[in-house]
Order: sequence, then C-alpha cells, then structure tokens
Amino acid sequence: MPLIYIWISIIVIVLKYKVVSLAPPMKATLKYLAGLAGPSGYGSKTTAEQIAQDCFSSMPTSHLTAIVTGATSGIGAETARVLAKRGVRIIIPARDMRKAEKVKKNIQNEIPEAEIIILEIDLSSFASIQRFCSDFLSLGLPLHILINNAGKYSQKLEFSEDKIELTFATNYVEMLLEKMVETASESCIEGRIVNVSSVIHTWVTTKTFSFTKLLNPKRYNGTRAYAQSKLANILHAKELARQLKARKANVTINAVHPGIGAATTCYVAISPQVAGMSGKYFADCNESRCSALANEENEAHKLWKQTRALIHRRMLPPVGKNVEASATS
Repeated sequence: MPLIYIWISIIVIVLKYKVVSLAPPMKATLKYLAGLAGPSGYGSKTTAEQIAQDCFSSMPTSHLTAIVTGATSGIGAETARVLAKRGVRIIIPARDMRKAEKVKKNIQNEIPEAEIIILEIDLSSFASIQRFCSDFLSLGLPLHILINNAGKYSQKLEFSEDKIELTFATNYVEMLLEKMVETASESCIEGRIVNVSSVIHTWVTTKTFSFTKLLNPKRYNGTRAYAQSKLANILHAKELARQLKARKANVTINAVHPGIGAATTCYVAISPQVAGMSGKYFADCNESRCSALANEENEAHKLWKQTRALIHRRMLPPVGKNVEASATS
C-alpha cells in the first residue's frame, strides 16, 4: 500500500501537467520523496506519533472522543492506535467485528488504559448507518473528532442494498453532524471532521463526473469509480464547511490525501495549526492544492443537494407501510 500511494502520486502529477510544465510538479515530487518539511514544519516522512506528541504535549486528551471509520486495518488502525495512546477515547465502527476486536486487543496490549468501543456498521447501508448513530447516541458520549477513513476499491461492478454502486456508497458518507455541533457548543472545543480522500481525485474531469453515473454506471471502471468517490469526499468537505460557517458552528471539516501513513490524518484532526481552517485539502501534513473540479462551489452544492434528495427517497417508508416495517424490510 505505501508504494502504491507513492506511485499514484508521481503518475498523477506527470499525467496532469505533462512534459511541457514538468519542472514545478517534479520539484514537488522530489520534495515529497525526500521528506522535506513544508510550512507546517512537517513533511512526507513525518510520523503520526510525532504529530500526536507535538500536539498533545501541552493539552489534556482524556476528555476527547473520536470515531475512526476503517480502523480495522492499515491507516485507520494506526490512527486509532496513535490517538488512543494519547488518551483519546476511540469508537471503531466495523462491519467485521472479529477484525475490530483484534485491533482493540492489539491497542490495549500496548496501551492497557486505552478506551476502545466497537460498534457494528455497514457503511454502504443507510439503515445500518442509522442503527450505528442510534447506538452511539445511546452511549451518552460527546463527539469531538470524526475521521471518515473507510474506503473500498472494487474491480467489478457491485451494488449496495440501497441499489447504489458499492464503492461510492461505502466511501461517501456523512453522520452525526448535529452531535458534533452540540459537543463543540457545550465543550467550547472545536470539532474536527476529516474526510480521507486521495490525490487520485485529480483523474476525474467535469465530463466524466455525473451523480447518476456514480450511482449506477453503465460502463464500470474500478479505478474511475474510486477516483470519483474521492473527489466526492473533497466536494462534500467544501460544501459542508460552507454550511457550518454559515451556522457559525464550531466544527471544521477538511479532506486529506493520506500518503503512506496516518500522519496527515492526525495532523488535520488534532493540530492547533489547523484551528479554524475548514474546507481545505491537505497532503504531507500541509495544506495542498486539489483539482480545479474539486474547487467548484457549484459542483459541491449540486452534489450535496442530489445526495440529500437520494437519502430522502431511500429513507421514506413505502406507501402503505409504517416506519418500523420499512426499517426492517
């Protein structure tokens, strides 16, 4: 996985800028490979442990609660471990409960005092997301950090139980926003939402980006579907950032390209340097440029409206059925 991310970064830059203007992106690539620090003081070789140590050295963390999706392996598991090591209460939403229990055991073997709570979820299912949210709210816990890290890549065309292309259904999700706004208001601690995207979002063009085609593509390409879902992560962050600002809510949302580890995710989730920043895109623990399409406000708002309409249609009970019946059908 680390080598895949490195090569994706290089290939995307070369294909995007082509030979004519290769010098600037090539410099950026060399800087990335060398691990040189950017304006934040961190770079591609910075570790999540270093970020956590720097950020938490002068602040209490035992009162923080974070949800980390996709934490049963890889970057998500490392994010959960690093935050738990600093005293953050971790909620792991998981479809595979056995994998989640293994991650919990590994973290607590290293950090016996770590508080890890596992709740079941299938991120591709609206009904399952609703159940997870109800289960979490029943715990009576605050919610300070939400890291949407889970991601799926499928080589073949598959659909969720809601009849949505599975990659998009799994990778593009929103939940517990009002709980975060409430926690931030009551605690006076800025809420942080992190959407884990990817540099591969730059492969998507305006001509190929269509909400209808995302849900039910006639010609399926796994890489294209993954890239589109990652573009949607950024557009979602930008539109939600705009709405949160309009509400004067003390919650920010940003998107990240994770690179080869959990450092950038942790940086955006906890660093004081990111305080007040919202609707931005980060790579290698520094604010970075995303594609022109990812910066399109109209596209972001249109995606938001279309998503809301879709959820409304899917969650309404069929005519002649009551709510309980439709929820269990």
